[in-house]
Amino acid sequence: MRKHGIWVLWAVALGMALAALLLLPGAGPAVSTAAAEPAGYIALTFDDGPWPGTTRVLLDGLEERGAKATFFLIGKQISTRPELIQRMADEGHQIGLHSWDHVQLSGLDRAGIDRQLDQCRHALEELVGESHFMVRPPYGYVDEALKQWAQAPIICWSVDTEDWRDEDVERIIQAVLKDAGDGDIVLMHDIFHSSVTAALACVDELLERGYCLVTVEELFALRGEVPEDGEVYHCLPGE
Repeated sequence: MRKHGIWVLWAVALGMALAALLLLPGAGPAVSTAAAEPAGYIALTFDDGPWPGTTRVLLDGLEERGAKATFFLIGKQISTRPELIQRMADEGHQIGLHSWDHVQLSGLDRAGIDRQLDQCRHALEELVGESHFMVRPPYGYVDEALKQWAQAPIICWSVDTEDWRDEDVERIIQAVLKDAGDGDIVLMHDIFHSSVTAALACVDELLERGYCLVTVEELFALRGEVPEDGEVYHCLPGE
């Protein structure tokens, strides 16, 4: 028993010595600590919210995955779910304007454009303390008057999922995975359960492919560009 105990102690001592050697600078196999270069950056954007059940589920899913998104909000719905908008801001998502009543902004005069955007702008400013928001025009319709009086960058899209058309989860997923790549701005809506389900499935697959999901503002910053008021943007491809 005594001899066996000595061998055990010797083995333990040897193991500790080897472990100490591995902790020495330069010892052991070389392990790279550099993060892998992303495959690219994609901005998922959601129109027409906030919506009680679906927007909350989407925010929960984005938080779990560490992904960011941009929400273009309908002004008259802002007061109905202020806690969701505050959560968007607190969790690092971007908030933008989608008019007060979801009306077509092209064709309006300055007074009409001001009424649709300023009401929305002021309502958001009271909630989150910001005053300058990007604009997503309903239906993507833009004219010279809107460019002149929007007082904000105008953000359209390069990938349209048409998720409102049939609420087909698998088709929506394929629309994103087939067409979205580095610098793309993807249009979705957070008012449909099917869109939320599809969006989170897309996030999972895009993360697996090495993409980062960022806000539109972050996409500009990553490209070293400053968005200009009145300019229309569809995507921000890399070099």
